Amino acid sequence: MTTSSFDQKKITRYIRYSAAGQVSYGILEGSIVRELRGDIYTDAEPTGKTVKLSDVKLLAPCEPSKVLAIGINYKSHVGERTAPGTPRVFLKLPTSIIGPEENIVFPPGAGNVHFEGEMVVVIGKTAKNVLRADATKCVFGVTAGNDVSERDWQKGDPQWFRAKASDTFGPLGPAIVQGLNYNDLLLQSRLNGVVKQSQRTSDLMFDVETIVSYISQFITLLPGDVIYSGTPGQTQAMKAGDIIEVEVEGVGVLRNTVA
Repeated sequence: MTTSSFDQKKITRYIRYSAAGQVSYGILEGSIVRELRGDIYTDAEPTGKTVKLSDVKLLAPCEPSKVLAIGINYKSHVGERTAPGTPRVFLKLPTSIIGPEENIVFPPGAGNVHFEGEMVVVIGKTAKNVLRADATKCVFGVTAGNDVSERDWQKGDPQWFRAKASDTFGPLGPAIVQGLNYNDLLLQSRLNGVVKQSQRTSDLMFDVETIVSYISQFITLLPGDVIYSGTPGQTQAMKAGDIIEVEVEGVGVLRNTVA
């Protein structure tokens, strides 16, 4: 997957990383990371320090206070179910978030755990009762995510907290990218190198602006909050040793291994 169709000069890649025992935010430029100080959502500025990407450990690119997700948002994922008239929103938990190359760990009793590759929206400013026409102003950027889901629990439990929000069930990363047309990006998921999902975000039934506006009518979105926008097509169960990669065009590859 290439990014040749994008104006690279208008694209900014924000990462969160660990180096020399310190956690920092930075801007990724090729193989060089430019360290930032301050709040990336308001007043971050370069410190003047740089480090090689190969010398850092990438972390989840943000620390959300809220993790939301949209269910059934591609027609290819609807199947025999009735397509929703409004976005179907559910909650994951901040403690489900892990970064690139971290392990997905199945909790006790989990036996039917699926990947769900998704584009993830990162909020950049406080959003409450936002009109759809103004929703873009509240989006900081997008990244890749995996809405890991235990299907048996999802079907049988009255709430989805353990099916969707167990620890490690929210891989996120590798970077938050600004400057992309997030309503028309190629999303792919690969299981052990084999493509299992492939669809453009232009096929979302509820686009980013609609999702942000809708959610903001009920809860206040804060900078750093994330919204998993939905998964296309079909998914399948993972097992120990499997490697799942989620790639969003222009963002990069989120890779995690099942422990």
